[in-house]
Amino acid sequence: MNARMLQPVRGMNDVLAEDMPYWRFLEQTARDLLGGYGYQEIRVPLVEHTELFKRSIGEFTDIVEKEMYTFSDRGGDSLTLRPEITAVLVRAAISNGLLHNQKHRIWTWGPAFRYERPQRGRYRQFHQVDCEAFGYDGPDVDAEMILLSARLWKALGISRVTLQLNSLGTPESRRDYRERLVSYLESRRELLDQDSLRRLEGNPMRILDSKNPAMRDLIADAPQIVEHLDAGSKAHFDGLKRHLDACGVAYTVNPRLVRGLDYYTRTVFEWTSDALGSQDAVCSGGRYDGLVEQLGGEPTPAIGWGLGMERVTELMRESGVTPPGVAADIYVVLVGNRAEGLGLALVEQWRDALADLRIATHLGGGSFKSQLKRADRSGAELAVIIGDEEAGRETAAIKPLRSGREQEECRWPEVPTRIRTMLS
Repeated sequence: MNARMLQPVRGMNDVLAEDMPYWRFLEQTARDLLGGYGYQEIRVPLVEHTELFKRSIGEFTDIVEKEMYTFSDRGGDSLTLRPEITAVLVRAAISNGLLHNQKHRIWTWGPAFRYERPQRGRYRQFHQVDCEAFGYDGPDVDAEMILLSARLWKALGISRVTLQLNSLGTPESRRDYRERLVSYLESRRELLDQDSLRRLEGNPMRILDSKNPAMRDLIADAPQIVEHLDAGSKAHFDGLKRHLDACGVAYTVNPRLVRGLDYYTRTVFEWTSDALGSQDAVCSGGRYDGLVEQLGGEPTPAIGWGLGMERVTELMRESGVTPPGVAADIYVVLVGNRAEGLGLALVEQWRDALADLRIATHLGGGSFKSQLKRADRSGAELAVIIGDEEAGRETAAIKPLRSGREQEECRWPEVPTRIRTMLS
């Protein structure tokens, strides 16, 4: 057997049982919070026509040029595993007729795929929570998007995040800025690295996002887009900042924040953390007022963000967050043949009466001492103990594991009531 076959594909990771409480906590918290803000959940495919991403993301982006998983199906169509979700939600909104004189706030979650060099916080299969708002053109929805994400950090117990803002203006004002930027960069062409030289012709604004330390001074002296905004974009950006100031959300205006996708207009933002090393962005988004029309729909203002679930669950660990529901509430110890023979049926009856509690039953035998150690390691509040002697009397001992209270014995029908009393 090929040993490689038994390893996961590079950059595509298993999520093990010890990690799942963090994922479930994030998923449920996001679902509750987004629903509370009036966002409706939808589900969209993993595979789309390749042309969707070429037209939305931009042919000169790294994603389209280098990172997409693209293949031809048996019918000869070029298909791609989605490298991001916003374009897919736009396509879904158009193809399902959601945007005819309507406004929608929607969200989804799931995997996306990019062929990148795997490293901490960057994977080839990664997962996102993604929310979008269609039909809203004022800065109030931009602010709500940011306020929603800020509230999510609080609900998850995360504090080590900071917010960066910028405005990219309209396509028209950006073209004027692009000419100024290209002129500046051309005059310093000898200082550009190979990646920047390639971007200079197709997407020069992405040069501002370069992580090459040798280009830091060059980028710092480049023209700033916020100084070349059209009047409407400046008023929109000022309105967003007033909303955030009124709500007490701290932010930094970062004129070098351009985002890696061509479709953004006006507001762009990014939540970052100093706890995750170089891959510091945990939630990013912005406005894309021209994308719906670009993909064949009616002109529709829109904004959204995507949250990296792997990075956020890691940030939860770094922040010392303990997700709820990790441990069982009750651990049932069964010692002896008679106790084991009766135990499973008894526990099922107790589960009927204690449906809101988590009950783990010891399986596979073992000594009383070893089972009690497992009960303690499980994190349960109570151990319910049945040995052959207790089985003969039709009783169980209930032992508190997290307090100094005395062990109690009661008859089987009384166990659920006694457990309720001891946990109250």
